[in-house]
Amino acid sequence: MSVLGGKKILLGVTAGIAAYKTSYLVRNFIKAGAEVKVVMTPAAKDFVTPLTLSTLSKNPVHSEFYSKSEENELWNNHVDLALWADLMVIAPVTANTMAKMSEGICDNLLLATYLSAKSTVYFAPAMDLDMYQHQTTAKNIKALTDRGDVFIPPAFGELASGLEGEGRMAEPEAILNFIENHLADQLPLRNKTVLLTAGPTYEAIDPVRFIGNHSSGKMGFALAREAASLGARVILISGPSHQSVNHSGVKRVDVMSADEMYAATHQHIEAAHIAIFCAAVSDFKPKIVSSQKIKKEVAQMHIELEPTKDILASVGAIKKDQFLVGFALETENEIDNAKEKMKRKNLDLIVLNSLNDKGAGFRSDNNKITMIDKNNVVKIGDLKSKPEVAADIFNEIMKSFEA
Repeated sequence: MSVLGGKKILLGVTAGIAAYKTSYLVRNFIKAGAEVKVVMTPAAKDFVTPLTLSTLSKNPVHSEFYSKSEENELWNNHVDLALWADLMVIAPVTANTMAKMSEGICDNLLLATYLSAKSTVYFAPAMDLDMYQHQTTAKNIKALTDRGDVFIPPAFGELASGLEGEGRMAEPEAILNFIENHLADQLPLRNKTVLLTAGPTYEAIDPVRFIGNHSSGKMGFALAREAASLGARVILISGPSHQSVNHSGVKRVDVMSADEMYAATHQHIEAAHIAIFCAAVSDFKPKIVSSQKIKKEVAQMHIELEPTKDILASVGAIKKDQFLVGFALETENEIDNAKEKMKRKNLDLIVLNSLNDKGAGFRSDNNKITMIDKNNVVKIGDLKSKPEVAADIFNEIMKSFEA
């Protein structure tokens, strides 16, 4: 998933020949997972039709302060449009509109919306060579960028006049990439690697049977999505789970047993800045694994167990600068047991789950956690969805991680 996934993008279109490219830009934004609404200047409709852009965006296109119907005139609220957007993109922006933006002139719906914008505004100029090189254009670009708007430079190429040079609007793919990179640069976990373990482990008894648990992996996968949305490179080491995560920043490593998870963790831990151990790892495994299916006719069967390797303790013993987060599932003396586990395993933060909390735990879509940091500060959370809990956990991590 792109960093634009889930974002609300307001696209402003002005009256330049490059306006025909906005149909591709709308498609690119939607493919990246964004929701798009379009505002046009009245003259822009001579270059690309509102019908085209409304069909592609699946939203009405606005170009006037009032929408006329047979009986009523409906006000298109520019303030609501501006506040709806997570970011605004004006592409193409003509020399005329750019000058009005610079001076605060408000003579159409697009400009009124721009002046009401609270979110970041990106602008991609399109004009002929001499217009782009004119000193007033440079002055207006500087005025807008000084104000905080983000300039998407035009490309070099053939222009509508037949001249060749700068002034051509950046291609839709280039605009998309520019905005994605700009947003990614501002994410708090950019250039950080997060290692996550998730799901259960299955410890084989024979080729068809195993010892396991009821963990679905939902909490671990929610944490992986949250980490990726914050800009991190995520290494997700998962036991058997039907969960999935669609994000280019997440590398999934599938394992089956505790031994496999131990090996994968130690293969990747050195590269991690933050490591979160959310998996429900089996504490024991059969000492002997049958190479053949054990027949049902066996009157009695005794399985001798031995402890699995303690993944979390092994990482805590060798950690350098990594921020380590463990999970504890308790049924009694919960806070005290979690504090003891955090100290024993050299953790920076422990997340406590209790089987006594109704509506939380294995297979549930919700969770209720208590977080304890290495200063023994205890924070008790409310019952929330697992994605919301994941956001709470990362908020806590980043407060300590940045300190």
